[in-house]
Amino acid sequence: MSTICYLADASNPHTIKWCNFFKNKGYDIHVISLNDGDIEGVTVHKFSFNVKELKNKSPFKKAKYITAISEIKKIVNKIKPDILHAHYASSYGLIGSLLNYHPYVISVWGTDIYEFPNGGFIQNKIIRYNLKKADYIFSTSKDMARETNKYTNKKIYITPFGVDMDFFRKIETNKKNKFTIGTVKTLEKKYGIDYLIKGFKLVKENNHEDIVLKIAGSGSQMDNLVNLVDELDLKDSVEFLGRIPLNQVAEVFNTFDIAVFPSLRESFGVAAIEAQSCEVPVIVSNVGGHPEVVIDGETGIVINPKSPEEIRDAILKLLEDEKLRENIGKKGRKFIKENYEVNSNFNDIDKIYKKILNI
Repeated sequence: MSTICYLADASNPHTIKWCNFFKNKGYDIHVISLNDGDIEGVTVHKFSFNVKELKNKSPFKKAKYITAISEIKKIVNKIKPDILHAHYASSYGLIGSLLNYHPYVISVWGTDIYEFPNGGFIQNKIIRYNLKKADYIFSTSKDMARETNKYTNKKIYITPFGVDMDFFRKIETNKKNKFTIGTVKTLEKKYGIDYLIKGFKLVKENNHEDIVLKIAGSGSQMDNLVNLVDELDLKDSVEFLGRIPLNQVAEVFNTFDIAVFPSLRESFGVAAIEAQSCEVPVIVSNVGGHPEVVIDGETGIVINPKSPEEIRDAILKLLEDEKLRENIGKKGRKFIKENYEVNSNFNDIDKIYKKILNI
């Protein structure tokens, strides 16, 4: 039995997906996590760092977790994994690099490659060092692979976050009569929810009073967004749903007639593929991985970022044509099945693992 050791956040849903798939494939799975988390059938080696608190600190304070490197090294040398795989190129990537253990894989996730190396000379050097130490580098999107290649000339393997299409599917829900536009995103500036609210206001002014906007998610911009809704006199038409438990996300998507993701930055576009898998027509901004996961005019509508007017026009186009919404929804699910079905995506990763292991 081959052993894989992940350097990753054991509480993260994507980490859990990876572990469950490869555990079921017969691998012995270990996770070394800086914070708490448990995964059934997986050995998790936990450290009690407050990762959320460290995120907002200086690079030197962020590197506090390096104090655990000797203990992590002991764990890795005891496990002797056939593959050491870091999920996140900065924090966990640095830990893996300092262990000097091979074969070593790094998966880039998003902010670690789009933001972290732009934070200063030290961060830039850390990313370059980590990628240099990696034997294999994985990226969830082509756009992020291009960004990664700014810091290394190594080959980047495209390994998308697949979607469980048995879970994310069209289901009957208790839809109210009002036409519903919605989004499921962390409420941070980079996801452009303020532009969606402004675009929604323009739709309301276009003789479409009987529509609602549902915003699911939590984050630092919550108060600002609530205030914007008040300023635009939309309190009766906008509902903040808060953070949605993972097991309820598909049901929430199915209450939407249109899903909108107006991000200013986007490493991949997980929410867009989940919505399409539910046959919900999507509107996405033309940034990052979005144009890879949505075919403009066929499985959704791609618009320019920071444009309430383009959001309005796209919503109106779909709102006023039920047949178009239905066709886009069906094509969207077909496209996801052909390209982003979770088991198919993970099987492709398994082929890379087998190549590494010479199986």
